[in-house]
Amino acid sequence: MSESSLTGAAGPFGALESHLRARRDRGAKLLVPYVTGGYKGWQRAVEAAAAAGADAIEIGVPFSDPVMDGPVIQQASTAALADGATPASVLEEARELDTGVPHAVMTYYNLCHHQGHERFASALLDAGVCAAILPDLPYVEAGPWLEAAAESGVEAILLAAPTTPEHRLAALCGASRGFVYAVGLLGVTGERTALARTATEIAARCLAVTDRPVLTGVGIGSPSQAVEACEVSDGVIIGSAVVRTLMSDGPEAVGELVASYRTALDHG
Repeated sequence: MSESSLTGAAGPFGALESHLRARRDRGAKLLVPYVTGGYKGWQRAVEAAAAAGADAIEIGVPFSDPVMDGPVIQQASTAALADGATPASVLEEARELDTGVPHAVMTYYNLCHHQGHERFASALLDAGVCAAILPDLPYVEAGPWLEAAAESGVEAILLAAPTTPEHRLAALCGASRGFVYAVGLLGVTGERTALARTATEIAARCLAVTDRPVLTGVGIGSPSQAVEACEVSDGVIIGSAVVRTLMSDGPEAVGELVASYRTALDHG
């Protein structure tokens, strides 16, 4: 499918990609926090993150077998599920949000497959969500989902890993919508004491083959590491640090944390 075949809220791109491109073109480094949907106080955390300068919000839909999530996000997901969170309840609560920035959902392909591609995409749009990340769906098997998402108007974000072969990378970046998720290191999500060398390498490889925004995620544990990652990439996704703060200190502290990343990126 060609880029010109997709239409969105603003020309050939969807709402998320249009927003991120505009921010990037004005010289901003992009900041996308991740918040576990269904966890106590998650809606206020999303609102606080947006108010603190997030360019978009990634909402996690808890799943019983979160193969990409590290211990912090797994703990939050387990607590949310124990409190009765379901995909439907998270999207119902997401519908109530009015943050002024685009929302993307991150969850696992089982939920999409179980509902059916078209119904899943429709449920996202009904909740005001414009994009989706399904990290366990390989690009080579994603064709039916990419087609359904494009027809529905959902931006399907794809992941580029350090192990993605060169001959496939350009096609993956071309098929992704919203942005390209450059996976900073192999393994699960979580904060690290230093930025992995692979984080800048995969971002640079992506940027060499696409004009789409490239954001680095997985393994970014501090504002200084975010600045380091953004020496190459267009922006960063911050997950475990945000969720850890939500669990330990509450939603308002999430806003303070996001503000510290925003300040670092703006002045880094």
